[in-house]
Amino acid sequence: MNTNSNSYTIIYASVMVVIVAFLLAFVSSSLRETQNKNVELDTKKQILAALNVKDVKDAEAEYNKYVKGDMLMNVDGTLTENTGAFATAYEKEAKENNRLHVFVAEVDGEKKYVFPVYGAGLWGAIWGYVALNSDKDTVYGVYFSHASETPGLGAEIASAHFQGEFPGKKTLENGEIALGVVKNGKVEKADYQVDGISGGTITSVGVDAMLKACLNSYKNFLTNNNEEE
Repeated sequence: MNTNSNSYTIIYASVMVVIVAFLLAFVSSSLRETQNKNVELDTKKQILAALNVKDVKDAEAEYNKYVKGDMLMNVDGTLTENTGAFATAYEKEAKENNRLHVFVAEVDGEKKYVFPVYGAGLWGAIWGYVALNSDKDTVYGVYFSHASETPGLGAEIASAHFQGEFPGKKTLENGEIALGVVKNGKVEKADYQVDGISGGTITSVGVDAMLKACLNSYKNFLTNNNEEE
């Protein structure tokens, strides 16, 4: 009787494991499309935030209103339309797929270019977007976020105050990326630099490195004087 009872228990447990695994796989598959759509909408909200379009209720509609093209930069600095799916992981796009995205937007009848940026702060990943005016040099707006920076310190990169320091700054100095963040109170080139966060030095250094490295990848486009569509 014990042997039969044990066999029944083992068979019952095995069947339940298979059923539960199937149900979990089914639920995960059912939710994946919704999860991916939510990530896409959040990415579009971040792009819009760099264009100073914030607190939107319908991200899809607002994105379509302002963003006229999801483009890819060619080696010579020209742009080609992205015919693939909307991407959300731009570090992977650049490093693994050699695809550098440039979002072409129009705000109040004026052309803007939005560039994804990504790097590392004190405790984890930091990322964001930089929007430039049609001169490909003057900052129109920025958006930064983080995974795990310290509240009140490094996490301030996500604040309106810090991000509000960037509009009007220049990106290029003698053809090189000069836009950056310096230690709080140490700005020497007001046209290009913003004050770092007091108490958040390492995160500020991370933002500076992120801007320099990522925007440098787009230098062929930024220094290309040809008008882009």
